[in-house]
Amino acid sequence: MFERVLAVVRRIPKGKVATYGDVAAASGFPGAARQVVWALRSGGKGVPWHRVLGAKGRILLTGENGFEQKLRLRSEGVVVSGDRVDLEQYGHAFKRGRPAPT
Repeated sequence: MFERVLAVVRRIPKGKVATYGDVAAASGFPGAARQVVWALRSGGKGVPWHRVLGAKGRILLTGENGFEQKLRLRSEGVVVSGDRVDLEQYGHAFKRGRPAPT
């Protein structure tokens, strides 16, 4: 499961974001947003973890990790207002169809 989730996260382009729920659904595991968090914590090289946000575009990480996420998003041109990103403008729409390969 984790490899499939990480593969989906790698598909989020620079300057775009997705929610944990969006990633779970695109991975073929709708309703498994919490498992997306676990997959991101498990690591993996080249995974743009900073492009994954909570519901309604909210940055859920606190402290240094949240600060780093904001910096990384801003460096990609994403506007962060407080702890939120406008999903209408910056949200990535995954193509419908088969889930990412494992």
